[in-house]
Amino acid sequence: MLNLTKLLLVLLSLGGASQAAAQLDSSAAPHPATPTKVFVITLAGDVEPGMASFLARALRDAMQNPDAVVIIQMDTFGGRVDAALEIVDTILNAQVKRKVAYIKTKAISAGALIALSCDELVMKKGTTIGDCAPISVSQEGPTRLDEKFQSPLRAKFRALAKRNGFPQALAESMVSSDMAILKVVFADSVAYMDSISYAEMPAAARQAVLRVQTVVAKGKLLTMNDDEALQLGFSRFSVDGVDDMIKQLGITSYELVPIEQSWSEDMVRFLTTIAPLLMMLGFGLLYMEFKTPGFGIFGIAGVLILALVFFGQYMVGLANYTELLLILLGVALVMVEVFVFPGTFIAAVAGVVCIAAGLLLSMQDFTIPQPEAPWQMQLLTTNLLKVAGSLLAGGVISFLSIALLLPKLGMVVKGPYLSETLADSHADSDEVGSVAVGDIGEALTLLRPTGKARIGGMLHDVVSEGDFVEKGSAIVVRQVLPSKIIVARKTDA
Repeated sequence: MLNLTKLLLVLLSLGGASQAAAQLDSSAAPHPATPTKVFVITLAGDVEPGMASFLARALRDAMQNPDAVVIIQMDTFGGRVDAALEIVDTILNAQVKRKVAYIKTKAISAGALIALSCDELVMKKGTTIGDCAPISVSQEGPTRLDEKFQSPLRAKFRALAKRNGFPQALAESMVSSDMAILKVVFADSVAYMDSISYAEMPAAARQAVLRVQTVVAKGKLLTMNDDEALQLGFSRFSVDGVDDMIKQLGITSYELVPIEQSWSEDMVRFLTTIAPLLMMLGFGLLYMEFKTPGFGIFGIAGVLILALVFFGQYMVGLANYTELLLILLGVALVMVEVFVFPGTFIAAVAGVVCIAAGLLLSMQDFTIPQPEAPWQMQLLTTNLLKVAGSLLAGGVISFLSIALLLPKLGMVVKGPYLSETLADSHADSDEVGSVAVGDIGEALTLLRPTGKARIGGMLHDVVSEGDFVEKGSAIVVRQVLPSKIIVARKTDA
């Protein structure tokens, strides 16, 4: 019995030892590494609020994976300064492991500012970056803006370069061409500085300089290809494509996750592009509505088109409830003009002004331009010209259409239904026959231009000649036709 007990104990100890050994072998076995998620966000085309809205959404998706690498793939000639600064702030605040700017084709002007906001910069072979001088486009062509505009942008470039390890003086030279940038070679280091800083260098430090070379001449802006960006310390390396770049970044196991614009984001960016055209059409339809009695298809279409403009600006984050309230107030005033006080034009004008003001504010993220952001005043001026120009153009086109185009549409194609004309016919209505040229009457409704009037004690359908005629105004018969009576406002003369 004792021997049997000993045998059982031996067997149990051997089983425990083998189980421990198996667990040890299992823990020592290598587990396959989890692939690093690499998000590729493409910024292409003009830098504008729609691009900023798309990038914010894409980075929110990427931040669901804090250990992810985000590659911002760039192909842009630049665009609006306010949108570029919003994009920069979005990139700086994104909480991901690594943010890399990849220049696929070009990153010019505002695109260069966005690229320098990333932790690292990589360029595809044959691409370019640089030239971020603020310009204004007018009838005379593009004009470079003065020091007031350049100074805050230089400060932003300098701050980004310092944060991410790019040469600060060279970064500033993308914005301003006032100073030459020198490459100063010491025995154990290389520095880039502007000509004024070099001239003010202490004599002892000057004696340690081995060589001085002009990198950017005065009057020039820094623009670099991929080789130059690599030599000057901006680009980490030049690559053949995204896969090549990822390998050179040291990422061996990865999952590529491209983030593209959705169809709705494409639509919103398109709406913001054609906003001036839509505003012109909307204002034109409202003008045509004022020229016709009641409130019909022209007014509904005009309000819907202007609402579409607001929707586009709201979706990119520029418009909010203040602009919406202004536009709704404007629409309400237009309704008052049409249904409550027709012909006064006071409510109509106030309504159009409110709608225009709401659309103007919806095209920018500020109300009053700030002195420290001089481009805001330029943007306000541009937006004001867009809204005012659309309002004026829409009114002129609608007026010409009503006065010239619509009366001639009936002569374009002969009707296929009547073979006889009414050239020899005569009015046999006693109602029309009782009215003669020169008769005096009273407008019983607003004539815009059609309406009702009392002439000679009888009610008639009449058409005003020229402008609207308010209800209750004295009128005089100008012309009696077989199918209509044309009247005009009676003057004291």
